[in-house]
Amino acid sequence: MAGNRIDTHHHPYPPVYIEKTGEVLRHTTHAFYERLKNWRPSQAIEVMDKDGIAVSVLSVSTPSTWLGDSAASRTFTREVNDANARIQQDYKGRFGHFAALALPDVEGSLREIEYAFDTLEADGIALTTNYMDKYPGDDDFKAVFEELNRRKAVVYFHPTAASFAFNVIPNIPPPTIEFPFDTTRAIVSLLFGGTLHRCPNIKWIFSHGGGALAVIAHRLVGLAKNRPELSARVPNGVMHELSKLYVDVVGVTTPGALKAVLDIVPMSHLLFGSDYPFWAPEVTIKELGGLKLSASDLNLIERDNALKLLPGLPR
Repeated sequence: MAGNRIDTHHHPYPPVYIEKTGEVLRHTTHAFYERLKNWRPSQAIEVMDKDGIAVSVLSVSTPSTWLGDSAASRTFTREVNDANARIQQDYKGRFGHFAALALPDVEGSLREIEYAFDTLEADGIALTTNYMDKYPGDDDFKAVFEELNRRKAVVYFHPTAASFAFNVIPNIPPPTIEFPFDTTRAIVSLLFGGTLHRCPNIKWIFSHGGGALAVIAHRLVGLAKNRPELSARVPNGVMHELSKLYVDVVGVTTPGALKAVLDIVPMSHLLFGSDYPFWAPEVTIKELGGLKLSASDLNLIERDNALKLLPGLPR
């Protein structure tokens, strides 16, 4: 095993996932599609070894596993989770995995949570920031998060784009602008929907530094002060809830961006991620190295924070 880094943001593309979502991926990822289609665990490990990554935590990205029909989506979700757990078993010591759920199917998701943790021994759950334009703080998802809270689960969010966010600016793909803002919408939904306060046992991870959260956090504080019905859902305060979140550092490894993130969450809540195979791990590694962080802080981000959060990962 080469290196000590723990990558909490690595997207697998097993054949079953490509088979069912290939057309969507081809349409939405364009130049990246060939890279995704050709993803293989052995090839991923070669890249990990080259870039000093000991373990990568697998999680499917958008469009995740909702196919528009509950029965089909439950089958597909199970197939994808089984495939990723099998990769973890076949390449022992190199992968963890966050299991997918086929929201908005709540009943199916509750069944899959039980299977993911009790049978597959997943390290956590991977969700997208909205499902059919419904955000995670919606009351319809309450039972799912209550169960995840009961299990003291790690819940990882990857952005997707809402239907209203496509082609807002012609020729600008949704990941460029809409992904950070959809991450922010998801966090605000959980915050003012009361989920963050109601589910204190969940450990929440958000991609890409939490999107635009650091820029608008003070506006959320002001909103709560002026809206009693919202402040009632964050009785310990907005910043108290936001400071509990974990974020990966993909895309926020410039001095200004990282400083803004650290105004919201402590250094102990930053996680290394690569967003592979969309980006080479060396991109984030090089940019982190250029920040002139202390050796202890760099080690927290690249390894120790993840091991504390995800104790089931290989050591």
